[in-house]
Amino acid sequence: MTKILSGYSNLTQRLVTAILGAAAIIAGIAYSEWTYFSVFLFICFFSLLEFYKLAGLDGFIPLKTLGTLSGITLFTLSFFIERNTISPRYYLLIFPLASLVYLVKLYKKTERKPFTNIAYTFLGIFYIAVPFALLNHAAFENGYYNFEIILGALLILWASDTGAYFAGTLFGKTKLFERISPKKSWEGFWGGAALAIAMTYGISLYFESLSIVNWLIIALLIIIGGTFGDLVESLLKRSIEIKDSGDSLPGHGGFLDRFDGLFISAPFIAAYLEIF
Repeated sequence: MTKILSGYSNLTQRLVTAILGAAAIIAGIAYSEWTYFSVFLFICFFSLLEFYKLAGLDGFIPLKTLGTLSGITLFTLSFFIERNTISPRYYLLIFPLASLVYLVKLYKKTERKPFTNIAYTFLGIFYIAVPFALLNHAAFENGYYNFEIILGALLILWASDTGAYFAGTLFGKTKLFERISPKKSWEGFWGGAALAIAMTYGISLYFESLSIVNWLIIALLIIIGGTFGDLVESLLKRSIEIKDSGDSLPGHGGFLDRFDGLFISAPFIAAYLEIF
């Protein structure tokens, strides 16, 4: 797909990728709990691989295979636990699996900083797999699979990203966080917030799983959390001195570039739904 779109402008690539990707994700979420599981397992898997690849570019040596296996195991366990297929005690399986990282590094004689590499292995799990696992809590918030909360949250996030992109491109002057991301502006932030709120109102008219007040609170969490998620991922890329996390999604970069807003907002959404 990257080769096919390589001759087109960045905006064209961005639109085509967004339309095709969004269609696949929406269909997966809406069709059944199993297609939802498959879609996000796919995204989680490639996001983890991408993160560990970036860590390698910066000279670190995380355990890519074990870290990825631990991450997708955590996501899978959370799905079946929230689905009430297995007991929550099976969460305990993730700890001995992840602890194998120490044993493997113990026998790596040539590594200069093994504990730094151990830390990056665990960071991949915490930064990527944990937020995706928490999405399962939102998906089964009512005790059964309900696509509305997940799809609604994604539509709000995409609206925020889209509004920020176009408002920032057309009107962006006041820097939002120049040290980390010179292109992001307050005009883009408010443009994204406005479109996200409009999307939230539209969602509340059709998705009745939550009241409009709860939808608006989730929208606020997504607008703020998504912005910080974008900035955190920009901080990661800046520390490695790269522009995009990958090239698997033409016009968008990599999986981390596209889903960075979920990494920060998903924990807040899950906590809000559980506590309030």
